[in-house]
Amino acid sequence: MKPFNLVLFAPEIPQNTGTIGRLCVSTDTKLHLVKPLGFSLDEKHLKRAGMDYWPHLDLAVYENWEEFLAANPGAVMHFISTKGETSHWDVPYPEGCYMVFGRESSGLPPEFYERYRKRLVLIPMEGKFHRSLNLANAASIVLYEALRQRRCRAAAN
Repeated sequence: MKPFNLVLFAPEIPQNTGTIGRLCVSTDTKLHLVKPLGFSLDEKHLKRAGMDYWPHLDLAVYENWEEFLAANPGAVMHFISTKGETSHWDVPYPEGCYMVFGRESSGLPPEFYERYRKRLVLIPMEGKFHRSLNLANAASIVLYEALRQRRCRAAAN
């Protein structure tokens, strides 16, 4: 089992997914893609952003959310969203947990906001003008907080 899992629900921009794939290879994290995808996995922009890391990626692709849930029963999940109220700094990331991100243009599906309300996590943005962060940046921020917590736990033991 990988220490952590990043889940992209219906990603639209191949460069973001390629960059996140590279991040996952570099951190021993599994990447889960839930369709529909806004691009082909053979797309040159995806491979360009992922560079020569892509063949080393631990990748799972699912036809829909129900298939993802069936393949990952009992998964501890955090849903990263601008609609969250709990800061990503204040959430425990246990080993093996899943960090779920929505599509670049619209975030998570509307039904997720009610279904997973208590698991919505926010990355604080203190600038005067902002809507959201770039998907690859957001994934990096949250994953590295999880890695930091893991390192702190290991040092305490």
